[in-house]
Amino acid sequence: MQLIVIISDSLGDSAAVIAEAAEAQFELHDVAVERLPNASTLEQVAAFLESAQARHPEATTIVFFTFANPDLSIQTKKLLNEKDIAYVDVLGPAINAIASASGQMPLSQPGLIHKTSGEYYRRVEAMEFAVDHDDGRNAQDLTRADIVLIGSSRTSKTPLAVYLATQGYKVANVPLAPGTNPPGELFEVEKGRLYGLTSKPELLAGIRHRRLGNALDVAGAYANIEYVREDLEEARALMRKLGCIVVHTDNRAVEETAAEILRYYSRPHPAS
Repeated sequence: MQLIVIISDSLGDSAAVIAEAAEAQFELHDVAVERLPNASTLEQVAAFLESAQARHPEATTIVFFTFANPDLSIQTKKLLNEKDIAYVDVLGPAINAIASASGQMPLSQPGLIHKTSGEYYRRVEAMEFAVDHDDGRNAQDLTRADIVLIGSSRTSKTPLAVYLATQGYKVANVPLAPGTNPPGELFEVEKGRLYGLTSKPELLAGIRHRRLGNALDVAGAYANIEYVREDLEEARALMRKLGCIVVHTDNRAVEETAAEILRYYSRPHPAS
């Protein structure tokens, strides 16, 4: 089990995004995330870390932290080194690099990025939208989404929706499964906003097989290669009917798939 601890003297959003992006590169099946925002003293950091580890005694801990306060950053590194805990200083190296290049001293004020414009609040709203419209929920709002993702199970709909939300896009995702009817609202979504995710049957079957783990005997059909082929073909038929843009997620990082979607998205949307 892995315990990811996110600590910040602001909200910790930057550290959370970095941690999530890094975690996505591994097939980790048991991950707990604990988050401490607005930390101002080493005592707060130490107490939170101790309580988080007590809640997950079997876990291996890694800490992601962002501190504008250089003294708190130094103290936290010393604490983590003493406890032999792996950590990532998300903000420190970037601040040092800019200070060296510009010849200026940093302001060392937490949360400045949130005060610069309405961009931060737009991203928060987008994150809330993605959570509220994950896995087909609230389908009546699909026409309000900037981007709608559809696809068979395990084609990376949710991770992609969350990543795009961190960029400020309101994203809904709708799962497709053999024998089930999609929400009628899908047919009302502008085609330039609708994206179908697909993958090679062999790769998708392997992903599902690993995800099932000990439940393979109970739900093995879900990962059966013939079932997966049928699943993908039925999904592709619907995508053709909808006229949506089809994007392959085979062996691609979430960031790569998102970049392809945004290349299409930036073009003029075809008439519905």
